[in-house]
Amino acid sequence: MAIAAKAAAKRKVANLAFWSIIVAFVVLALKAAAWYVTGSVALYSDALESIVNVIASVAAFWAIQISHKPADQDHPFGHHKAEYFSAVLEGVLIVLAALLILNEVWRSWQTPSPLEQPWEGLAVNGVATIINAFWAWTLIRAGRAEKSPALVADGNHIMTDVVTSIGVFGGLVGAILTGWQILDPALAVLVALNILWQGWHVIGSSMNGLMDRAVDTQEHMRIRDVISANCKGALEVHDLKTRIAGRATFIEFHLVVDADMSVGASHVICDRIEDALKAEIPSVRVTIHVEPDDEAKLPKGTTAVPFA
Repeated sequence: MAIAAKAAAKRKVANLAFWSIIVAFVVLALKAAAWYVTGSVALYSDALESIVNVIASVAAFWAIQISHKPADQDHPFGHHKAEYFSAVLEGVLIVLAALLILNEVWRSWQTPSPLEQPWEGLAVNGVATIINAFWAWTLIRAGRAEKSPALVADGNHIMTDVVTSIGVFGGLVGAILTGWQILDPALAVLVALNILWQGWHVIGSSMNGLMDRAVDTQEHMRIRDVISANCKGALEVHDLKTRIAGRATFIEFHLVVDADMSVGASHVICDRIEDALKAEIPSVRVTIHVEPDDEAKLPKGTTAVPFA
């Protein structure tokens, strides 16, 4: 049953990654059309970010395929971290897009030109924004549920694109109604700064994953509770360590038992704890070091929760 559930989750993530490429191309075409009919540098910046979305979606699709490969001789712990490389690439591309936008803003200020067919362009861009908003929400929700860093990074980037598009829409409406053409390049600058911030956030989050970041405090306490509730027969648990690698959570700790306990009896305790953790946390990898009672860190005879 667990194998079937994992296979279903794998197909779901892969399908979303594939459709993300299709959606990115559709949105890019719409935003490019909006820029073409208006000549707006702000809409140009919005379209340029969609090019990044296309490249990032392709990279995410590739990374997800790699991350779902089973462990092999060269990668005995699996390929889970592949998705972080995709997310880092996306962050770098976001920063590059921001720099290209700032370059276009500079050119626009040197040779300003009036907007052409602004309402038509905004209508087309509005359709692209609605599509993006729905898809970003879908990716973020699914990415968090399936613990897919690539989907979450892609969804967060697209959501930033949505916020950008809404700001551009409102600003250009103001520019059209007031005749203040300076609002167009000014909006593009704000778009670029917003993209830079998002790029930094994506890169930082991905680097945390590559650096074997531990689970958060709430998840750490949940793991402690599960171990404590299922370690009957053991004397103590200490040196609990965790790390996250894509969808997988790695848990390692020392289990202290009576020195006279048989290997088989201590193994029963380990199996009970491991089964409980697997029932609570998807894609968990558990390593338990069994130690005799002279390795205990709590005073002998302590009856508190068996954690040092």
